[in-house]
This record gives sequence, structure tokens and C-alpha cells, in this order.
Amino acid sequence: MTIRPTRRAALQGLAGFSLATLLPLPLRAQGALPATPGWPTKPIAYIVPFTPGGSTDVIGRTLAQKLGEVLGQPVVVDNKPGAAGAVGATAAARAKPDGYTLFGGTISTHAINASLYKNLPYDPVKDFEPIALVAMLPNVLIVNPELAVNSVSELVALLKRDPSKRSFASSGAGTSTHLAGEMFADLIGVPLTHIAYKGTPPAMMDVSSGQVPFMFDQMTAAVSLVQAGKLKLLAVTTGKRIALAPQLPTMMEAGVPKFEMSSWQAVYAPKGTPQPIVQRLNAEIVKILKMPDVVAKLNGQLGMEIIGSSPDELAAHMKSEIARWAELVKKSGATAS
Repeated sequence: MTIRPTRRAALQGLAGFSLATLLPLPLRAQGALPATPGWPTKPIAYIVPFTPGGSTDVIGRTLAQKLGEVLGQPVVVDNKPGAAGAVGATAAARAKPDGYTLFGGTISTHAINASLYKNLPYDPVKDFEPIALVAMLPNVLIVNPELAVNSVSELVALLKRDPSKRSFASSGAGTSTHLAGEMFADLIGVPLTHIAYKGTPPAMMDVSSGQVPFMFDQMTAAVSLVQAGKLKLLAVTTGKRIALAPQLPTMMEAGVPKFEMSSWQAVYAPKGTPQPIVQRLNAEIVKILKMPDVVAKLNGQLGMEIIGSSPDELAAHMKSEIARWAELVKKSGATAS
């Protein structure tokens, strides 16, 4: 069945993890805690639900450093990878809503997982306070340089004539990087074998070493390996070419009609976090995202489209994305244990 891509949806870790091992969420007391005078008075944890080195980690560490400077307390990144981000999301949802836990949410944790898992141990809407939509990220088709293809059409031709090349890596089963590969297989009419990894870095390392021919992932994570000549980019999955790599055609320009995807990153806090703290965090994050050095890094170096939304705008975006991905997951048949 044809998978219909969506404009502002997209790419991220699950392999070998069962959500059955997670305990049900405890009941949470109703109502927000009163704002603590003088907050913050101790370090703040920033949970990143993926391995170090990926886009969520890059954004988390960038924001953590800047927030620590403006808030006067350290903001410490805590990587909790697994289950397409569900391990970290569950930990964040269970945390005390006192302003001392932040969460780096993504399209996986707060859109795709809602329909992918039958017994998701957290609710993306009910268990979190939206703080800010940080950025949209371009995704790219990435191949091993020794694959001897220089365009999407050449890759498609290779896949059609050589069954041994018909596998692709992803940052985890059920993530948007997985669904991008399934979409590609459907649109070109070639069955492909999915190989899931526990995060982007190990997946990219195996593509760069030739263990797996290709993958889809975010531009952010691929930049350093591309510059080192260990990976090659063939196309972007966005609707238009991107300023960071204007020479790259879109997937549609490259001959794959209807293929258009992108990813997003956001910041959340546990449900019940006092609104004065949520509003303070939003205001500081929006300011940080306008700082010249942050813009130069996230936009100039990594090609992210910086957003800096209000909490209400993030909430609306998340709900629309949950509905869009529910349809795509159903059509693709993607599942996760």
C-alpha cells in the first residue's frame, strides 16, 4: 500500500528493546506545583532520549550550556536511549514536575510513538508540558562512498538489479528514519530489508564501513562523516533544496515522486511543572535560539530551520503531527514491540 508522505514530518532508536519491560506510569497528583521562589536553586537535568552525537543530543547540549549560563545553575544532559526515544520519554514523564527536569522531545517521542506502540508507557499529550518547538531538520539519503552510485536514479537501478544491496539502516525500528526507508521501498517498487540500530551514530558507522549500503537520517548527524569522505549524500527529503547543501536535489527532483519528509525537535517538561517556570524556560530558549553563535551552529553549520515557538504553538503542532503519523504508520504497517 502506498505511504503518503507528509510535509513537516520525519526522521530517529529502538532495536532489540521491548516496552513490556517498562513499568506502568504511576498516578500523578492533580494540579501544578506552586512555583518555587528563586528557582532554580540546584542543577537541572535535560534528558536526551537518544545516544550522544545525534541531532537531539546536539540541540540538548547547545541549549543546556546556554540555559545554565542564564539560569545560574548547571543544566546537565542525561542520555537515556532506547525504544525510539520511549525509554527517555518515560523517565521524563515520571520525573517530579518541579522545574528540575527537561526533555528533548522529537517527532518520534511525541508523534510517531503514539500510534506505533500499543501499550506506550507514557502519553505524549497528557504527561508533558510543551515548552518550545526548537527546529525543523532536513533529512538526507546517505550512501556508502564505495557503493559506486552518484544519484538517486543510479541507486534505484542498483537496487533493482542487485538483491544483495537491498538493505537500509535506521536509528531504530519504528522511527521516522525507518519509515523513510519503507516509504522509499514502496515508491520505487523494490522490497528492502530494514536493519535497526540503537541510535543514529552506530547506524551511520555501519553505513560508512560498508556493512549496510544506505540509510535516511538527519543532515545534522551526517555532516562530519561527509566532510571526512566516509559518507556520500544523494538527495534531501524536503520539498525544496536547502541552503547548507544547495547542490543536492530533492528526492522528488531526483525521480521519486511524492517523497517529502522532514523532522522536528522540541523541549518539554513533566506535566504539572509550574507555568511560571514553563514560561520562563520558553522565554529563555527563544532568546537563546536567536543568539548569533547558536544560529551559526544550528542553522549555518547543521542546516536546521530554527523555530522558537510558544508552548501553545508546540502543543498544536504536536497534536497535528500525531494525527498525520497515525495514518502513515497504519498504511506502512510499521510496528514495534
